[in-house]
Amino acid sequence: MSQLSTMTTSTSNTMLSGKIVFLLALGAGLSVASIYYSQPMLGIIGSTFHARVGDVGLVPTLTQIGYALGILLLAPLGDRFDRRRIILIKGTLLSLTLLLCGFASSWHVLLLSSLAIGLVATVAQDIIPAAATLASDSNRGKTVGMVMTGLLAGILLSRVFSGIVAQLWGWRSVYTIAAVGVWVVTLTLWYVLPSFKPETTLRYPALLRSLGKLWIEYSALRRAALAQGLLSIAFSAFWSTLAIMLAERFHMGSAVAGTFGLAGAAGALAAPLAGSLADRRGPDFVTKIAAALVVISFALMFVMPFVPVPVQLAIIAISAVGFDLGIQASLVAHQTIIYALNPAARSRLNAIMFTVVFIGMAAGATLGSKALETFGWTGMVGLATIAALCGLLIRLMGRSTR
Repeated sequence: MSQLSTMTTSTSNTMLSGKIVFLLALGAGLSVASIYYSQPMLGIIGSTFHARVGDVGLVPTLTQIGYALGILLLAPLGDRFDRRRIILIKGTLLSLTLLLCGFASSWHVLLLSSLAIGLVATVAQDIIPAAATLASDSNRGKTVGMVMTGLLAGILLSRVFSGIVAQLWGWRSVYTIAAVGVWVVTLTLWYVLPSFKPETTLRYPALLRSLGKLWIEYSALRRAALAQGLLSIAFSAFWSTLAIMLAERFHMGSAVAGTFGLAGAAGALAAPLAGSLADRRGPDFVTKIAAALVVISFALMFVMPFVPVPVQLAIIAISAVGFDLGIQASLVAHQTIIYALNPAARSRLNAIMFTVVFIGMAAGATLGSKALETFGWTGMVGLATIAALCGLLIRLMGRSTR
C-alpha cells in the first residue's frame, strides 16, 4: 500500500496532488456515467424488449430513482465511516450491477438492474466530499470544480461512448466495458487515497434523522437543492428524449444522438471556472447567471419549427452547450454554498441536495417522455423551459444565508 494511503485526512490537505485530483475526477466521471449510458440507446433497448416509447423511459427513470435513494440512504454514511472504504465497496458493487444489466435476459431484469445501478453509482457522491475534505479552505471551490469537471464530463461523454459502441457492437457491450473501467479506477483510488477520519459517531438511524434537521436548519440548503432540482428536470427531459426524437424526426441512429453529447461536454469546462469564480465573486452570483443561461438555451429551441433541418440541428447543438454549461456551473456553485454551511456534515448536506437533484432527474425523464409522446418536441422544450425558469426565480428570491 502507498505511503499516502496510510495517512489520514488530518495530514493530507497539503498533499493533494494533481494526480489525485485527476483520479478523483475520473472516478466520479465513470461512476456517474453509469446512470446515463442508456439514454442514447433507448431506441435499441426498446426494440430488443419490444417496449413502447412511453414505457422505455422507465429505464432512465428507475436509474435516477435508484440514484436518489442511494444518495438519501447511503451517501450520509460518508460522515460516519471511512470514505476510502466506502468507495471500494460501492465501486465493486457498481461493476457487478453493470454486468447484470449488460446480461439482462428480460425487461424486468433490465429494469431491476437499472435501479440497482442507480443505488451504487452514488459512489460519485462519496468522491466529491472526499475531494472537498482533502482540499484547503482557500482552494476548495477550484478543487471541487475540477472533480466536478470529471463528473459532468462523464455524464455528457457517456452518451457519446454508449451511442457509438451500441451501434457498433450492441448495447450490451456498453455495460460490460463500463464495468471493467469502474473496477480498475476503484482499485486505483483504494491504493492512492488516504484514510478518512469519520466526522460523527451518530448511529445510522440518527444519521438519517439528522438529514431532516439539516434541511430545516439551513435555508441556503433548501434553496440550492430546489433550484438545482428544477434545472435537473430540464436537463433530464432533454437527454432522455433526444435519441427518440432524432430517430423519429430525422431518422438518425444512437451514434448521432450520442455525438450531441460532445456539444454538451464543452460545457463541462465551466466547472473549474465556476468554482474559481465562486471563490472570487461568491457562489450566489454564479447561480443566478448560470440559471439564466439555462432558461435562454432551452427557449432558443422554440424557433426550430420555423427553420430548415440543418439549422434545427445546429440549434440543438448550441442549446446543449449553453444549458449544460449553465447547469454545471450552477451545480458547482450550489455545492460551494452547502459545503461551507457545516464542514462536519458535508456528506449529509451533499446527500440532501443530490436527493432532490435526482428526484428532478427522474421526474424529467418521465415527464419528458410523456411530453414528447403527447405534444411532440415543442412540448418537451416547453417543459424544460418552464422548469428552468422556476429554478432561476428561486435564485432571484434572495441571498444565500444559513
